[in-house]
Amino acid sequence: MSTRILLVEDDEVMPKIMERILHKEEYKIEHVTNGKEAFQRLEDNNYNYDLIITDIMMPYANGFEILSKVKTRKDGKPIPVIIVSNAGNEEMILEGFKLGADDFLKKPVIPGELLIRVKRLLIQYAAK
Repeated sequence: MSTRILLVEDDEVMPKIMERILHKEEYKIEHVTNGKEAFQRLEDNNYNYDLIITDIMMPYANGFEILSKVKTRKDGKPIPVIIVSNAGNEEMILEGFKLGADDFLKKPVIPGELLIRVKRLLIQYAAK
């Protein structure tokens, strides 16, 4: 059973980089480019993801809206969420954590750091 990760990112280059990093671990990456697509994918797959990695600033619905919807859902297994953004100001980071973000990564992402943080959260949530 492969690990399913939903990547929500409107940048063109970032998903290619992240997929290359995460593919080495045989994670199955599903990429969408905005919040509206993310909500659709979550609904269609009954929130059956092991991890969500989302940008903050995106069209239709931002990363905070996705985070909030995933974290306030009553049924189903809890899903860890990592926020990735180059908008690394303190208020945004704190807002993300208040809404339930499990981690925050600043762009550009450091490959080794991304892998370690993803693995740590997957292990943490598997134990829940």
